[in-house]
Amino acid sequence: MIKADVLVIGSGISGLSYAIKVSEQLPDAKIIIVTKSDEDESNTKYAQGGLAVVTDFKNDNFEKHIADTMRAGDGDNKRDVVEMVVREAPTRFNEIVEWGANFDKKNGEFTLGREGGHTENRIVHHKDITGFEIERALLETAKSSPNIEILDHHYVVDIITQHHVPGKELNEGEINCYGAYILDEKSKNIKKITSKITLAATGGAGHVYKNTTNPTIATGDGIAFVARAKGKVTNMQYYQFHPTALYSKIDGMLFLISEAVRGDGAKLRTKTGEKFMHKYDKREELASRDIVARAIDNEMKITGDEYVGLDCRDMNHEKFLEHFPNIYKKCKDEGIDPFTQLIPVVPACHYLMGGIEVDKDGQSSINNLFAVGECTNSGLHGANRLASNSLLEGLVFGHNAAMKTVNLLKENNFNFDDLKAVPEWNEEGMKIIDEMVIVSYLRKQLQEMMSDLVGIVRSNRRLKMALQKHQEIAAAVDEIYRYSILSPQLSELRNLTTVAHLIITQSMEMTENKGAFYNKDLAQA
Repeated sequence: MIKADVLVIGSGISGLSYAIKVSEQLPDAKIIIVTKSDEDESNTKYAQGGLAVVTDFKNDNFEKHIADTMRAGDGDNKRDVVEMVVREAPTRFNEIVEWGANFDKKNGEFTLGREGGHTENRIVHHKDITGFEIERALLETAKSSPNIEILDHHYVVDIITQHHVPGKELNEGEINCYGAYILDEKSKNIKKITSKITLAATGGAGHVYKNTTNPTIATGDGIAFVARAKGKVTNMQYYQFHPTALYSKIDGMLFLISEAVRGDGAKLRTKTGEKFMHKYDKREELASRDIVARAIDNEMKITGDEYVGLDCRDMNHEKFLEHFPNIYKKCKDEGIDPFTQLIPVVPACHYLMGGIEVDKDGQSSINNLFAVGECTNSGLHGANRLASNSLLEGLVFGHNAAMKTVNLLKENNFNFDDLKAVPEWNEEGMKIIDEMVIVSYLRKQLQEMMSDLVGIVRSNRRLKMALQKHQEIAAAVDEIYRYSILSPQLSELRNLTTVAHLIITQSMEMTENKGAFYNKDLAQA
């Protein structure tokens, strides 16, 4: 058994900024960060666009940023949360600059980009690899903190709650978290790490779909283990599809063509070169993501084409190379010249607005379990996230959760009797899966089903079929889980199956279309 004061699950912007904050306030606290891949592998790393923050108070103000966020979220956001995040943004942004993150400047001022849904230029960025730069700076800071230990290739199987304490009565409203069971990929052992406070910062669940912009680690682990522990998980029907991912014949993680490219003047066209966005929204290419993604989806259905084209040919080439060097290089590597050809793009699953329900401090419905970032439903995004608000959410809620954690640790009012009673993980009588092919087959089946039936546009019939198909897949996964020695692949499949069920059932409960959620039967009602 390993004991810690704080256990952080995930090493993106939310997990790292939280751990750094707690470590600064409590240099004697033992903080363990576990991450299931390499320490820098997270959704943060792939965030291209940047960080939405009001820095130019001459042309911009908090009220405008609040109004843009509310509008994008289709009024489903919690206004007090939106106000808190937007007003705290400059302070939190200055902190990561102090921690060594670099952002593009011109004549001593931050250069500000603009993305879909924003009425002003307010996106600070580092070329087109902002997330990568933030991740670098935060990791360096965390590594220099003597009381933070980072364990990579450690995979959380489940959080530990009263469910694991033998003979303990379970009261639904009073569930406590005591740490987690964690699979060490190198030794293949499952360790019990107990902690006073646990933070889930496990990111999204993009790989529940066939095409996603998320790295392969995004399998909804935190959401699934909280749902299994009877914690509140809400708004799972709201999944944002990014309109423009680089089309590839290979399934899996697709390369993102940042919104900022359209912000700088790129136009969408059909394969044959016709413009179409004017038919769907007067803002055309700068409409919010849900509108642009549905428009592309519709055009592809009309034409039967596998993709549409993004036209950058009339853009300033010099400016393009300066602002989007990474995107340009990727296109060239794929044999596409953006200055002479249309870039083939498709919508891809991008960002989950729902997840573990939390309050302003990131506290979940389970005691001593906090959650921050994409795995949460914080009330900031409502039915659809405004571009570049996600890194911001990680910083603001990471800070609030850290301050609350520090207070709880100082109070030190924890029940250790339960902790002592939690057993070690038992694998007696389990067998090693001899056919991993079944696990990968079921994962593919799940992704296909979700993409075909629970994608950008849904219908009652499709959702009903999805639920039936899901039952078959879930039964097969359960059976394998019951008799097999656990591997990360099996655990991820189990989590994806849980997440898919939440998306399907919460989609079925919807009575109107909102933001990223669209059921064509409700549109006709």
